[in-house]
Amino acid sequence: MKFSRRVVVTGIGAVTPLGNNVRDTWESIKKGESGISYLPEFKIPGLDLSQLSCRIGGIINNFNPSLYFDKKDIGRYDPFIQYGVASCEEAWEDSGVHVDSDNDSRIGISMSSGIGGIQTIEYNRYLIDIGKFKKISPFCIPSTIINMISGYFSIKYGLRGPNLSIVTACATGSHNIGTSARLIACGDADIMIAGGSDKATTAIGIGGFSAIRALSKSLCPKTASRPWDKQRDGFVLSDGSASVVLEEYEHAKIRKAEIYAELVGFGMNSDASHITKPKVDGAYECMKLALKDAQISISDIDYINAHATSTIVGDHNESQAIERLIGSSSKNIPVSSTKSMTGHMLGASGALEAIISILSISEGIIPPTINIDEADQGCNLDYVPEHSRSLKVQTTLSNSFGFGGTNSVLIFRKI
Repeated sequence: MKFSRRVVVTGIGAVTPLGNNVRDTWESIKKGESGISYLPEFKIPGLDLSQLSCRIGGIINNFNPSLYFDKKDIGRYDPFIQYGVASCEEAWEDSGVHVDSDNDSRIGISMSSGIGGIQTIEYNRYLIDIGKFKKISPFCIPSTIINMISGYFSIKYGLRGPNLSIVTACATGSHNIGTSARLIACGDADIMIAGGSDKATTAIGIGGFSAIRALSKSLCPKTASRPWDKQRDGFVLSDGSASVVLEEYEHAKIRKAEIYAELVGFGMNSDASHITKPKVDGAYECMKLALKDAQISISDIDYINAHATSTIVGDHNESQAIERLIGSSSKNIPVSSTKSMTGHMLGASGALEAIISILSISEGIIPPTINIDEADQGCNLDYVPEHSRSLKVQTTLSNSFGFGGTNSVLIFRKI
């Protein structure tokens, strides 16, 4: 099936360790600031944090859920839902879309999470452990289900179009965006809100990722996330959400919407190899699929926002995949990892990095990779170390790779 409808971005929203909106987040990224800090006490009483090998993370500060929920609803929704709704609200307002009986069935949403309501699950398990079954909230289950961001937001605004939640671990946000674009391109919707959200800096989240030796053990929060650096020792777990409003191009033109960029390419595949160890071939082939979808070559790409999380194997393999893709091309393509500043926001990361890629087009700024003192062996690209760079950017590529070997690549272009 050939899709002829063009898809553009008309709204963006985010809640991150660097700020509770897109503007604050982007300004901090341009300055090369880190949003990583020491973890606060967990919600469950009596936990001994000294037992954890990782004590740092990217947490959300000064978030006010009352801006997005009625007072009675705040305690009914896990933070991942709250963050997700907040980023959707910002993107929605930014887009200027209005819903009525003429268009409500043509507007949909695809928001989800890599993990879901893990904090709510932990707390209610604690109630069971201390014998207080009757204290379990009737909202316990709805508060943990991954599709509740889409559900809540569609109910609030009366969106009767597609209501989805794609879950692909760290590629979640990117897959939601790419799949939503395809729904618009094939005519199933005119507008889609898409992205991801997670709140996993909890006892199980930190403990679980530590158990597989994925997290950094650094005691220095600001320098812990260091993609491609020789001294990297794991990623930094972070919370947050990001979402975009995607719209059919002619529809956006008719209502005179501000257009940030056009989504011209989407690739997705599977490594079919290992549940946690990414493969060079999978990343390479996925980028090729996205370029084929966009009908361009690697020489047309001006900037790559890498998935690079700060793990030994993951960073190396992605760098090798990009190097293979560039091949004999004489173009020196800057590649950076903004996870060096935000940490790894799991299901939200792909959506945030899509937004960063979009803003690099609109502002002509390549964001840096901070904390890269000496690139590791086999990591040979231009990683834009420490400082952002002014550059005319027409086309960007954004990588997202998840546990289970799932891969997603998005390509955006100036319009």
